[in-house]
Amino acid sequence: MELTAPVTGGPCWVELGTGDPESARRFYTRLFGWRPTADAREEAGGYTVAHLGDAAVAALAPLDRPSQPVAWNVSFAVPDAEAAVRAVTSAGGAVLLGPVDVFDLGRSVVAADPSGALFQLWQPGAFPGAGLFNAPGSLGWVELLTRAPKEAVAFYTTVFGWSVGPSPRYPRWGVGGADFGGMVTMDDKFPHEVPAHWLPYFAVEDVDAAAVTTTRVEGTVLMEPTSLPDGPRIAVLRDPQGAMFGVYRAGGRG
Repeated sequence: MELTAPVTGGPCWVELGTGDPESARRFYTRLFGWRPTADAREEAGGYTVAHLGDAAVAALAPLDRPSQPVAWNVSFAVPDAEAAVRAVTSAGGAVLLGPVDVFDLGRSVVAADPSGALFQLWQPGAFPGAGLFNAPGSLGWVELLTRAPKEAVAFYTTVFGWSVGPSPRYPRWGVGGADFGGMVTMDDKFPHEVPAHWLPYFAVEDVDAAAVTTTRVEGTVLMEPTSLPDGPRIAVLRDPQGAMFGVYRAGGRG
């Protein structure tokens, strides 16, 4: 994506909700070279921040409610969580949790768009979000998969003021003139039980090597490494607990 730091309206953080945090730490450390650090405060509930060097790049969090799916969750930065909640509900979305104060770090909201795709809102306090984008092992793209593309465009442009690229095949989301993600229309090739969702993509040096490593550490390759026309080489993977994510070749095409 064209963003290099968190900005209002853009993706600022990515967080895995997992039923087996220890297994997740092993898997992603092996795959991305992360250095996970658990928050020692009892109130944090085992929340673990993954680092590359000194930069925070993602989090691993134990599931906090029975209905919570094992999945990666994308957070978008907002200046005012209360105002963002009103915008979400006015545009036809739903608020599942929050706003909740997270120590002095910021305020968090879990929400869903009209088709049910979950996402999070983050009003930054002491923590603005990821300290690194687009480098190997860090977030570099976010993708909405939905069966209701027109409704999605109406919702997200209303709530966040995003721009939408003109491509009918793969519209791109943008904020402040910078593209950060895209949208896939789910057709009959997607099983009916797969809900609308946001899919994060992490940059890697070698997509094929990442796919091999995934299978070696008990993950699954859902989409084999593929070079997109006029785009990067990508793959879609699943971790041992079932969370899906994408990888793409950093810094180049093919």
